[in-house]
Amino acid sequence: MKQFSSKRSIQILAYLLKEYGIFNIVISPGSRNAPLAIHFSETDEFNCYSIVDERSAAFVGLGMAKSEKKPVAITCTSGSASANYYPAITEAFYQNVPLLVLTADRPTDYVDIFDGQTIRQKEIFEQHSYGDFQLLEDGKENADDENFALIKKAIELCFEKQGPVHINIPLEEPLYQLVSELPNFPPVEKTLQKKQYELPSHLAAEWNLSKRILILVGTRDYSEELQMQLTQLVKNHSVVVLTEATSNLNHPKFFSHIDRYIFNFSEEDFKTYAPDLLVTIGQNVVSKKVKQFLRKAKPKNHWHIHEVWQPDTFFSLTEKIETKPEVFFKKLLNFINLEPQPYFNLWDVLRDKRDLKHVDYCVKAPFSDFKFFEILSEKLPENINLHFSNSSAIRYAQLFDFQKNHIYCNRGTSGIDGSTSTAMGFAMKNANQTVLVTGDLSFFYDINGLWNNYIPPYTRIIIFNNGGGDIFKIIPGPGTANALDEFILTKHHKNAEYLAKHFGFSYTKIDDEDTLSRVLDNFFKHDVKAKILEVDTSGIENSEILKGYFESIK
Repeated sequence: MKQFSSKRSIQILAYLLKEYGIFNIVISPGSRNAPLAIHFSETDEFNCYSIVDERSAAFVGLGMAKSEKKPVAITCTSGSASANYYPAITEAFYQNVPLLVLTADRPTDYVDIFDGQTIRQKEIFEQHSYGDFQLLEDGKENADDENFALIKKAIELCFEKQGPVHINIPLEEPLYQLVSELPNFPPVEKTLQKKQYELPSHLAAEWNLSKRILILVGTRDYSEELQMQLTQLVKNHSVVVLTEATSNLNHPKFFSHIDRYIFNFSEEDFKTYAPDLLVTIGQNVVSKKVKQFLRKAKPKNHWHIHEVWQPDTFFSLTEKIETKPEVFFKKLLNFINLEPQPYFNLWDVLRDKRDLKHVDYCVKAPFSDFKFFEILSEKLPENINLHFSNSSAIRYAQLFDFQKNHIYCNRGTSGIDGSTSTAMGFAMKNANQTVLVTGDLSFFYDINGLWNNYIPPYTRIIIFNNGGGDIFKIIPGPGTANALDEFILTKHHKNAEYLAKHFGFSYTKIDDEDTLSRVLDNFFKHDVKAKILEVDTSGIENSEILKGYFESIK
């Protein structure tokens, strides 16, 4: 016999989640959220996942939502548990990943009277959520009707904004009263809003008058339609399209390695390669160099295309285009000229020179983080879900060709926390193989990402372990500080062998180029266990090899 929570607010919540098709729920254990855990796990339509650590659980939910491209609910008990959700919520906010955050709470009268596990949870995520709602306790007047309306509004906001929305749920004791029958609730009239976009006439005119059009694509999911549209634009060399690893676009006429091409630009180069029309698509751009270039270039016109975010990243924004890029270009292509421009040839000559120097350096580069990424780009199978951690990992990925795969990275806030948990959540909901490429600090920081009983056996994790945060030897500044090794770089001598065994992964460690190539030939093949490969480069001056690379391509 089924046993459901007797709490009316929970019954209404579950009913509305089902009505809107939100079936994946990540549950962290606790007492105050026990009514939610009991009710959801007893409801046949829900897929419930138990993840103990709330910080990891929220990132797992984020990865699941990215994988399925629809909202995932996460729920925890009261007190500091909800605060542990915050890192993933900020990431979901800036990436526009739909998370429905369900925090159980003590009754409102219990706040600030030193009752256990009670903090100020109402609107705790206000700065980084698209909506904050608090339900009424069941005993309050009109609680059913008001809670029904609040939950409906919260769910629709989560869909419309494609981002985190918070519902705080005060629950009175007793928490474990159960029922075997559920009431009937009224039908739901869905009122999801869809934006319509009309192309302003002046944009086509601005485009046709521009001779130096640069399209820069930041972080976004793969889109076949957008790829075809941008391919049409570059076919006759009418525009320059700059992409990054996280742009998830691939065409021979796109310029895919920004840092390789614009490294060491002089003041004269900033003027030579500057656009008169800059069109930016998507979200966070990884390359700091391209930010410096475009901030100095000061294009006459800058359009940004995104449904939610309109950041003035390059201090030159003139047009906020609040729609999907696919919608925008579908309309724009009907009104613009696609004539060849010398601006494309200018960039193409630069690319040819730098690409030759890149190949020359790769031939002579010794075993290192740099060489690892070169070999990995050649050995990876196609059509996998490739996740990079932040810091060094995503920066190395920018230098090589990974475009035959769909690429993901937590570039919303660009933190190292949660990279493993996000990738594992993604793997849980995707039939294709998921591969995480992570630095050592990012991996050890998110160990609880492996405390997860749902990781598929075809999941793969590759750790390049250089013995600390090597990024701080690469970027200018930290290397001059006495505190570098202990407090910034954080040197260590740890490896992942015992962690892998503890969490049930098979484990291999290598520390030379020949073994790496040989191991990678079989590493991605299906097996009965998920696998971890640790590439030890801790005794190598990786930062000097990378600096040598950039010196060589000047």
